[in-house]
Amino acid sequence: MTAPVDPISTAIAVASILDGLGVLHTIGGSIAASVAGEPRSTADVDFVAAIREEQIPALVSAFSADFYIDEDSLRRAIRARGTTNLIEHATQVKVDLFVAGGTPLDEQQLNRRQTVHLADGRTIRVHPPEDILLQKLRWYREGGESSDRQWRDVVSIVRVQGPRLDREYLQLNAPALGVTDLLSRAFTHADAPL
Repeated sequence: MTAPVDPISTAIAVASILDGLGVLHTIGGSIAASVAGEPRSTADVDFVAAIREEQIPALVSAFSADFYIDEDSLRRAIRARGTTNLIEHATQVKVDLFVAGGTPLDEQQLNRRQTVHLADGRTIRVHPPEDILLQKLRWYREGGESSDRQWRDVVSIVRVQGPRLDREYLQLNAPALGVTDLLSRAFTHADAPL
């Protein structure tokens, strides 16, 4: 029997292990999009983490009690600056670990991460609104611009954040991900000036 699914609790557990090992990280994906835009449910957690190969034994040891972790997959992800995943035993929540260096903005996301204080007293560190907006645009493009969910996340971030979004940062970094046109379209769709 599995425990109730609470992706935030899973994210906090993973963050605690990464913190304990000195691995710089930030939460992206649906959790960051929900913080920056309109909240929605999710069944997985996305992390960008600056993991190094020499940390593999410690990571495997720290995660293996509560998570499925594949050492070979982790090693491949680190070498390729790609992704691997963890699965929490108790809940079956999947955690995607994106090894920093896979996209041109990973280092900035890690340096710009924001601490969010949740209503129940817990805290998480997430991509700032501009970075999750750019990531969502990238995923939307890579998915053939067909995901209504990704596009809704994008538009909700623009609408909720409004004038607080750093437009200069967005316009400067959108070309690195090849999403300049989508950024303009998102602001037009949200009826907001870029």
